[in-house]
Amino acid sequence: MKKEKAELMFKLARSKKNWGAKYDRLEHFKRFLDLNKMVKELENIGWLLVKKKANYTGISLNPRFKTKIVEFIEEQMPEVKGWIT
Repeated sequence: MKKEKAELMFKLARSKKNWGAKYDRLEHFKRFLDLNKMVKELENIGWLLVKKKANYTGISLNPRFKTKIVEFIEEQMPEVKGWIT
C-alpha cells in the first residue's frame, strides 16, 4: 500500500500541483483500490488535507510536510526522483 500512497501523492504533487489551498475531487482517483483507507491514513499523519463539501470531498497535499512527502514518494518510486519541485 506504500507504493499506492506514493502514486496518489505523486499524482497530486506532479500533474495537479495540489499543495495547500488547491483541492482536487476525490472521485478523480477511483483507480486506487483502497482510496478511502489511504486518504484516512494520510490525513491522520497530516500529509493530506481533506475538505468535505456538500457535493464532493476534496484532497490536497499539506505544504508543511512537503519535504517528507517528496522523500517518501522518491523512496517508493525511485524512477521519479527529482521530478517534484
